[in-house]
This record gives sequence, C-alpha cells and structure tokens, in this order.
Amino acid sequence: MKAFKSSILGLGVVTLMLCACAGSQKAPQLTVSGLDPAKFDTTIQSKPVMLYTLKNANGMEVCITNYGGRVVSLCVPDKDGKLTDVVLGFDNIAQYADTLNSPTDYGSSVGRYANRIKDGKFTLGETEYQLKKNDGPNCLHGGGNSGWMHQVYDAEQIGDSILKLTIVAKDGENGFPGKVMAVTTYKVTADNILDITWEAETDKPTIINQTNHNYYNLSGDFTQPGYDMVLYVNADNFTPSDKLYIPTGEIKSVEGTPMDFRTPHAIGDSIKSDFDQIQNAGGYDHNWCLNTYKDGQGDDTQVCASLYSPKTGIFMEMFTNEPGVQVYSGNFQGVGNELNIQHKHGPYPQHVSVCLESQKYPDSPNKPEWVQPVLNPGEKYFSHAAYKFSVK
Repeated sequence: MKAFKSSILGLGVVTLMLCACAGSQKAPQLTVSGLDPAKFDTTIQSKPVMLYTLKNANGMEVCITNYGGRVVSLCVPDKDGKLTDVVLGFDNIAQYADTLNSPTDYGSSVGRYANRIKDGKFTLGETEYQLKKNDGPNCLHGGGNSGWMHQVYDAEQIGDSILKLTIVAKDGENGFPGKVMAVTTYKVTADNILDITWEAETDKPTIINQTNHNYYNLSGDFTQPGYDMVLYVNADNFTPSDKLYIPTGEIKSVEGTPMDFRTPHAIGDSIKSDFDQIQNAGGYDHNWCLNTYKDGQGDDTQVCASLYSPKTGIFMEMFTNEPGVQVYSGNFQGVGNELNIQHKHGPYPQHVSVCLESQKYPDSPNKPEWVQPVLNPGEKYFSHAAYKFSVK
C-alpha cells in the first residue's frame, strides 16, 4: 500500500512537470505572411532545408526556401499600409516536395532551361542532345520534377536582405551537357524591390536560361480570378506558338490583337478572346519580344512590364536584361488535378494569378536566328530580373 501511494505521488509530480512544460512552450514565431518556419525545417536529398526571411525597414518581407530556390511568400504594403502577401504557394515544405499530388513550379528558380524545348532535342556543335521529355513530347523547365526547381540549393543568408543559393548540376543531368555551378541571389532593397540575379559557369559547352516563377495576384484575394489586374508589356511583337506551346519561329506584331498590352488594360478584357493564340492556351502563355532589348543588350533600367491591382493599389514594375518575358495567366489552376489542392490561401481558381518570367525565347536552341542561350567554358552566365513594388 505504501508503494502504491509512492507511485501515485510520483505520477502526480510527472503530470505537474508535463503541465508546467506545456504551459511554458511558446507559440510558434510566424512570419509577417503567417508562415511557420518549423514547417519548412527538414532534410531532403540528404541536405538541410529551411525557410529564410528577407526584409527591409518598410515592412516588405520575402520568405524563401532553398528547396528549388522558391519564393514562398512576398508581403508588401497596400494603399492603406496593410502588408499583403501577393504570391501563390503552400505553407509547408511537404506539399512543395510532393511531386505526385501537388506538383508545381510555384516561386521556383527554374533551371537549367526555363520554358520549352521542342521534342526535348537540340544540337550544339556537332552533337545532338536528347533531353528528358516531361511535357508531352517536349522538355519543359529543365525536366520539371527532376529539374532544379526540385533540387536543394546550398544557402547562405547575408544580413537581413540577401540570400545566396548555390547548386552544382552534373554533366548529363536530364540530358543537358556540362557540369554547371549556378548561383541565384535574392535581394530585398530599401525601395521595395525584389532583385534576382542568376550566375553560372560550366566545364563544357551547354545551354542555360534561368527565370523566377512567382505567380502574382496583387489583390491579395486568391479566391477570385485576377481579371481586374492591369497588365502592361513593353513589346511591339510576340512569338506565336502551336498547340503544344512551341514557338512557330515567327515574330508577329501585337498591333490589333489581344496580345497588345502597350497601353495597360485589365487582363479580363481579352483573356477570353476568340483569338487563336488565346484559344490554344486557354488564356495567356506566350513570349513577348521586349522593346527594352536592342542590339544584343537588354536595358534593365527601363520598365519592361508592370502589373497593377485597383483593389489594393499595389503596383509592380518589372526590369530585366533578357530579350523576352513569358506572361502566364494561370490557365491550369483550378482545372483537373489542381481543382481541389489546398494552398496557403485555400484552393485556387483558374486565372487567379499572372507570372512574368524573364527569359531567352522558348525553344531558342532550335531557332538560330534568335538570341542564343549557349554558355561555354571560361564564360559567365548572367541574368537579372527585378520587381519593384509601390502603390498608386
């Protein structure tokens, strides 16, 4: 009986200790955008994965995971000073890494080659290379689920505002030649710019064409299509595509077509047009030939595109040194397998967002008359895109 009492007393002490510990546990320290960094703290491909937070004195916050170099959230002030998350994504690393049930390129640093290459083939010198086909007969975004968007980068955060992400790609990865060391640097500046640079070197001739794949909805309302967002593209021409999104090789004027965004207007004004290019894609998924690129050089001090939400007043201007920008209007969101996927904002409807992807033109390796994405040993690849946020 005495021993029984001791056991009861001991259990009571343990219970009190557990209650005390539970009471002393702190609530998770969430980011401004509401993310719990603990949900991104894991190991993938035998490498540590984390959520990194960049910020400035104005309250702008960008959260990035080194899994795929992905921007997970991007908070900027609206016209009332309210910090608003303006990019799509998930609130945990498990969904980003689940390539079976929630495959996505949300926020990623795409490599080795952004956009499509016809039949997954190209010739460099005397050699024809066969790439992984992951988009019907074509190669898309470097091989998709086995491309850089699903690889773990080595990360180095420099102060509050800079994140450097490094990846080393093997020779022959997804069929691409050359061992490549690539560095993506994200920087948040004092004047509310998300500045992104891509740099790379190779040990044998290869092709490279990186981009960022943020899906933007500047209204902060992810339950409705983004038809009221006002788009501007500084381009007189675009590259028409076939039904598999491969450019035909033509360069056509935007004049008199729904591809003309030289005067800013709401995306919803033309996204359901009977124009064959829009019908083929179910919206916009096309490359524009930027006026800011001339004589082999891009002027990244000029605005090449912009997006504006009359609801929040958030205005985003884009700058790049690249010759093209792919405008994608979320045509596959809320359709088929993506219909009921739960995101950090709930399920997304079709056309909820817009991507503005700096790039060499799609299928450029097979179009020798276009700007080429070739990188040789001893050369340095450099690509730059910046997104400046303000209100009006």
